[in-house]
Amino acid sequence: MNAAYELAKEKYKSVGIDTDAVLERLRRVGISMHCWQGDDVIGFDNDGALSGGIQTTGNYPGRARSPKELMADIDKALSLDGGAHKLNLHASYAIFGEGEWVDRDALLPEHFEPWVEFAIERGMGIDFNPTFFSHPKAEGLTLSSPDEEIRSFWVRHGQACLRIAEYFAERTGIPSVMNIWIPDGFKDIPADRLGPRKRFAKSLDEILGIGYDKEKVLVTLESKVFGIGLESCTVGSAEFAMGYMLTRGIVPLMDNGHYHPTEMVSDKISSMLLFCPKLALHVTRAVRWDSDHVVRLDDETMEIAKEIVASGRIDDIAIALDYFDASVNRVAAWVQGLRNFRKALLIAMLTPHELLAEMQDRGETTELLVTQERLKSYPWGAVWDKYCEVCSVPSEEDWLCEVMRYEREVLLKRG
Repeated sequence: MNAAYELAKEKYKSVGIDTDAVLERLRRVGISMHCWQGDDVIGFDNDGALSGGIQTTGNYPGRARSPKELMADIDKALSLDGGAHKLNLHASYAIFGEGEWVDRDALLPEHFEPWVEFAIERGMGIDFNPTFFSHPKAEGLTLSSPDEEIRSFWVRHGQACLRIAEYFAERTGIPSVMNIWIPDGFKDIPADRLGPRKRFAKSLDEILGIGYDKEKVLVTLESKVFGIGLESCTVGSAEFAMGYMLTRGIVPLMDNGHYHPTEMVSDKISSMLLFCPKLALHVTRAVRWDSDHVVRLDDETMEIAKEIVASGRIDDIAIALDYFDASVNRVAAWVQGLRNFRKALLIAMLTPHELLAEMQDRGETTELLVTQERLKSYPWGAVWDKYCEVCSVPSEEDWLCEVMRYEREVLLKRG
């Protein structure tokens, strides 16, 4: 392996890339791993089915059924990806004591204390998401509801979550990204689009109006094109989210499954960074719609990573994963997504962006095309193998064996 790495090191040196520096740089990039892949987005606060345009398909054995099992699975997944991490929680993963339960508008930091202890022990921060779905009061509209009782309930939930996110940051010493996404919309053509959007803006203002430490909490707003049962109109459209974000000073969050199929988030990143001091991303893989498939090392994944690295603003971008697949081993799905996006970042860091930009500016279109294609055959795989060695995680050939061992010894015994 070292011989292959030394050859790769010399190859990249010829285009001005220091691979040793890249390895260290990659280790410092934090990726926020979503807890909901481990239990199919079920959570611990309700027994009802998923709702709000969200579906998890498949019935692979071994789903986590308790906080203890989910934490064990998260530990296993994180142990197989080198580099920095954060934990991404939904409010529906509150952990109550024996005989205790409160509704979502009454959640307190203490209901997440086991998660805080879990994160602190592992040196991680915690990102947070209010859960505006899978709840009796989410059967219709939530923050955009014309029913004042329903709307106020969800405003209180958002306010509670803001306080909880601030607590996470205080306890871990790491800022918390609190992302707001609602499944509000209409299956058929609505008579009134403006009214729901006005109410949504009012609700958001009321949530943020309680005040919070902006150094500790990055509030983000996530848009969406459509969902199941929301095919004709989504209240929180891209235009709504961008307008609200720019006028309220919060952070935009782009999920690359939340746009039309011909829209590429990779193309949007540079434009957003021109006008936003911070940016947040949910990296996923949409197949025909926002179906949240496991992240592959595909063209858009690599292009997103390229834009992150080439911008020179990687420290201003909060990177999180967001997908859920119950048709495969859930731990393997986590690991595959984590490692694939880290590979994409590695390939981007091994790319001489300034050299390529100079070719573009000089109008050297032929040279640019050929160089871009030639770089695809450079030995980034040898650098990745070295990265795994440096981080003391299994190689590309070995990590699945560890997951399958865990499946035999742990997951299949869950019944």
